[in-house]
Amino acid sequence: MSAPTIIIGAGIAGLMLARRLAAAGETVVLLDKSRGVGGRMATKRLAGAVFDQGAQFFTARDSAVAALAAEWAAAGLIRDWGGAEHPRYVSPTGMTAVPKHLAEGLDLRREHKALAVRRGGVGWVVELENRPPLTAARLVLTAPVPQALALLAAGDVALPPPLAAELAALDYHPCLALLLALDGPAAVPPGGVAPADGPLRWLADNTAKGISPGPGSALTVHTTPEFARAHYQASETEVLALLGPALAPWLGGARPRTVGLHRWHYSEPRHTFRAPCLWLPEWQLGLAGDAFGGPKVGGAILSGLALAAALGLPAAARPKI
Repeated sequence: MSAPTIIIGAGIAGLMLARRLAAAGETVVLLDKSRGVGGRMATKRLAGAVFDQGAQFFTARDSAVAALAAEWAAAGLIRDWGGAEHPRYVSPTGMTAVPKHLAEGLDLRREHKALAVRRGGVGWVVELENRPPLTAARLVLTAPVPQALALLAAGDVALPPPLAAELAALDYHPCLALLLALDGPAAVPPGGVAPADGPLRWLADNTAKGISPGPGSALTVHTTPEFARAHYQASETEVLALLGPALAPWLGGARPRTVGLHRWHYSEPRHTFRAPCLWLPEWQLGLAGDAFGGPKVGGAILSGLALAAALGLPAAARPKI
């Protein structure tokens, strides 16, 4: 059997590309260091409550994303959560539902942490933590760009200097996601809220959203990048205390019965690449993700589709997904 295409990163960009490759009859292996799938389309269960701890929804501002959203809605994977200009789509069971659906039938290897990628023979060698190395005819990196560049550097792969400098300039905003299971209903509007100022960037009630059972609210609280940078290593108790005054109006008198915290180091790209993906045919190396296609879920989807097109996959390879 010929060496496969290896995709490192099972976020939405990597999943979209893997589905297109598989539909075209190509062998593809998808690696991710985590136990889950979907990257920032993450859903967490905590003390009986359910939280979307990363992306809270996605919008379909492009015809390709709108077509996919229509398929997923028809399959019951997503529903419209309102939105003034564009529909905001959520999943009735949490945002991870779409990535899990896309991963079905793929050779997805969770808890496979890549340590380095190096050029070897006619393709690539992927060094893994506590596992034998894998060989690939083609390599795609959809992890956040700093992590992708670190893998290349660990394998002594030197990109052309102008390109390396351009990629190194792509940095990200951090975010702290505070998860609060409350003993009563919150005062957060059913469609979520983005406070105008202060340390809070976004609040969503996952109970009102329909993914978490009651009776109390299950709040996801996203902080601003500035707050996250200043308090990134703080504990969940410390973060809750620091945010207390800003949170109080949204708690509706309810009190947290359980508190969780997730640190998103690469929450959102601060800058994006000049193209929706990067493909180096002479290296058989590609990069994709929201730092290429644009911030948020829709941009990552478009980046994965753009790389599929750059690889020359036929239109007929577009599967029903």
